Amino acid sequence: MQAATPLPPAASDSVLVQPDQARALDTFFYDNRIVRDFGVATVFWGIAGMLVGIMAAFQLAQPDVNLHTSFTTFGRIRPLHTNAVIFAFVGNGIFMGVYYSLQRLCKTPMYSKALSKIHFWGWQLVILSALISLPMGFTTSKEYAELEWPIDILITIIWVVFGWNMFGTIAKRRERHLYVGIWFYIATFITVAVLHIVNSAAVPVSFMKSYSAYAGVQDALVQWWYGHNAVAFFLTTPYLGLMYYFLPKAAGRPVYSYRLSIIHFWSLIFIYIWAGPHHLLYTSLPDWAQSLGVAFSIMLIAPSWGGMINGLLTLRGAWDKVREEPVLKFLVVAITAYGMATFEGPMLSLKNVNAIAHFTDWIVAHVHVGALGWNGFLTFAMLYWLWPRLYRTPLYSKKLANAHFLIGTLGILFYAIPMYWAGFTQGLMWKQFNAEGMLQYPNFLETVLQLVPMYYLRGIGGVLYLSGVFLMVYNLVKTAKAGSLLAEEKATAAPLLPASEDPHINEGHWHRWIERRPFQLAIWATVAIAIGGAVEMVPTFLIKSNVPTIAAVKPYSALELQGRDLYIKEGCSNCHTQMVRPFRSETERYGEYSKAGEFVYDRPFLWGSKRTGPDLHRVGGKYPHSWHYNHMLDPTSMSPGSIMPPYPWLFDNETDYAELPAKIRVLQQLGTPYRAGYDQQAEADARRQADQIAADLKKEDIDVKSDKEIVALIAYLQRLGTDIKVKPAVETAGQ
Repeated sequence: MQAATPLPPAASDSVLVQPDQARALDTFFYDNRIVRDFGVATVFWGIAGMLVGIMAAFQLAQPDVNLHTSFTTFGRIRPLHTNAVIFAFVGNGIFMGVYYSLQRLCKTPMYSKALSKIHFWGWQLVILSALISLPMGFTTSKEYAELEWPIDILITIIWVVFGWNMFGTIAKRRERHLYVGIWFYIATFITVAVLHIVNSAAVPVSFMKSYSAYAGVQDALVQWWYGHNAVAFFLTTPYLGLMYYFLPKAAGRPVYSYRLSIIHFWSLIFIYIWAGPHHLLYTSLPDWAQSLGVAFSIMLIAPSWGGMINGLLTLRGAWDKVREEPVLKFLVVAITAYGMATFEGPMLSLKNVNAIAHFTDWIVAHVHVGALGWNGFLTFAMLYWLWPRLYRTPLYSKKLANAHFLIGTLGILFYAIPMYWAGFTQGLMWKQFNAEGMLQYPNFLETVLQLVPMYYLRGIGGVLYLSGVFLMVYNLVKTAKAGSLLAEEKATAAPLLPASEDPHINEGHWHRWIERRPFQLAIWATVAIAIGGAVEMVPTFLIKSNVPTIAAVKPYSALELQGRDLYIKEGCSNCHTQMVRPFRSETERYGEYSKAGEFVYDRPFLWGSKRTGPDLHRVGGKYPHSWHYNHMLDPTSMSPGSIMPPYPWLFDNETDYAELPAKIRVLQQLGTPYRAGYDQQAEADARRQADQIAADLKKEDIDVKSDKEIVALIAYLQRLGTDIKVKPAVETAGQ
């Protein structure tokens, strides 16, 4: 194995005392145990989340991979995968890096070991709650915010604990200047708190069921304001802070440009928050909001690439080390992936590009270049850098780390390239017309069948990427066994002078004024991130012309409401959209384009973000009840070659009406115009409609009890898009 000289613990973090410092030095101890704990959790949940992702990936090529159970179908495990990777793998990685770097940048141990432990175990409890609830079908269906209201409250509490500990540590620091990494940590804490509280606003129906406080267009705007900025302020800004700490440490070089870091920080947090509407181009969102999203998305490339350039130029004079040091290899590819993803994001926000790319696998490829390259590789770099220092021994094997780097890079390529190919294929096939002016591929399934080989390659890429992680686990375990954990790391520093006694507090660059005052920094960061959201959301909520109502649109019947909740439970919106965009190719295929007023009673909205299957907004009345019945029982019977799994449990489970009165009452509170007292009549109304559907199926030689879940789901599907007069679509029944 690779030999190296032992590393002195945190040698590069030792405190240099200036000659004019006559004050006695304080002795204290950094808490490395909490860093180790978050590191172990990062690796554990990373493997778990990636395994679920691989299972989901292969299901799109071979539905039988779902093990024929309701708990492991794609619709239920896809949100489990995203939550596990984002909040478990990346989340624990953030806390690992923050707890290590913050102590050293502030020259003080964490404010409270008790708060550190509460944070650690509380966060693992959040993840465990997601692991249990999502496969069971308890979901809000909001992307990256699927967890139900009790778990949302737990997240809020644990996030406050983290902030309390972080700001307490900053308050008792022995270093006046707040390093750039801490700016990003502060902005992350504030913005994630605002995003989570606003987007999670809901009224509970029962312990694990709630309805969104927003409906239709407003819900879509709030969700993608949250969804885009969850990527921005959970997957990006904290990792930029970590980059600014770990890259100079690993390279042995200072950050390239202090001034560029200032521009990078303030412009990034101000501009990012405006860009959410670019996820809703050509939808029912008001045009002015879409245009704002596009404009700020294009501007976003400047601060994003400013951060990338600042990172890569920090390696000036140290590129020779990149050939030998696996940590630097991971960092270079991570920063490059960040640059690629943040170039592609603004490009995808251009309307002419978005018209082709949106709802396709191109977006999946784009997201995973950032997730696997930026977040994954930077996390691996931190782990490889930290473990020898935590355990006071050289890394067990640089050769294994370099092998991990190569396998992981291959995994990214095997994942991303087929998904780009699949995305281009989808976008072009959906829009293709023949010489007679007819859709070239009217059957949606024709496109799907072209993608199956790419889905297999994507799964292979995931296996390669995870194989590299297993190599890392072996390497880190052997490293830990060769040394011993330095749980309490001794350090010394001079105490911080009170601001009134510090003659140097206002010296230097003008920005030092705010860097040395964390409270002011937090206030101005809050102002910067609040402006964009307020400008976009307030008019959409208060000016009625943004969401014109349609008199013909009525609330869902009691049975349709039950069916809609089943649709949400099974995660159908992970594969199907309910938004016909105003393109000729879509109106020819699906029918009349979607209107804002059609969604006023949709809590939550279900526009979706990916079409693995066709859009369903105009599916109501398109097929007889028997088609939906047989399609859910065996999709290939109606659509030969379909990659949709069957849902046999819907034919066995009885519709649960126990919560129906409470659902009606909550929706009445939120403004849905059910008549007074309808909550007491809703079940009888639902059973009457179910009996009628069962009787209609009986005429088609299908004998089904009216109390089965499949009947409620059929009621919902047959309602979709029927409130307004629509033109017939040309897509064949073989979709």
